[in-house]
Amino acid sequence: MRDIRVVGDPVLRTPAEPIADFDRELRRLIDEMFDAMYAAQGVGLAGPQIGVSKRIFVYDCSNRKGHVINPVLTVDDDTEVLDEEGCLSIPGRESGTPIYAKTPRAAGVTVSGLDRLGRPVRLKARGLLSRCFQHETDHLDGMLYVDRLAKDAARKVLLQAP
Repeated sequence: MRDIRVVGDPVLRTPAEPIADFDRELRRLIDEMFDAMYAAQGVGLAGPQIGVSKRIFVYDCSNRKGHVINPVLTVDDDTEVLDEEGCLSIPGRESGTPIYAKTPRAAGVTVSGLDRLGRPVRLKARGLLSRCFQHETDHLDGMLYVDRLAKDAARKVLLQAP
């Protein structure tokens, strides 16, 4: 099983590369990503979080499960929603579990991309699933949720991380 990279690892701050090959190796990567996400009790996981700088994420959130390759995120409803958010890559130094902070996100989004066979997918989301899609897409752009927090709030989270 692949280890989840934690804050401080450069792969988390590097924009991921698009995926061009839709082969057996990609299907294996998707399975490994689900295994790592479930082992860590997460609801989403992006390639960089397991050290793979590729534009892919998996999710199992709000009774929907899947993956998106080379995602493009479009905001449908830019009403700001402030809610608790954590990240498997920012665990508490002592607890090892994600550190949560109220993080602003758009209320509704659409994610377009490809599935494991290279077929187009288009998913609309609101609520927790919308937050998940935004969070995972940020990872692919080299961003972490703390980048969306006020400086003091981000510092408070990062002081608790390893």
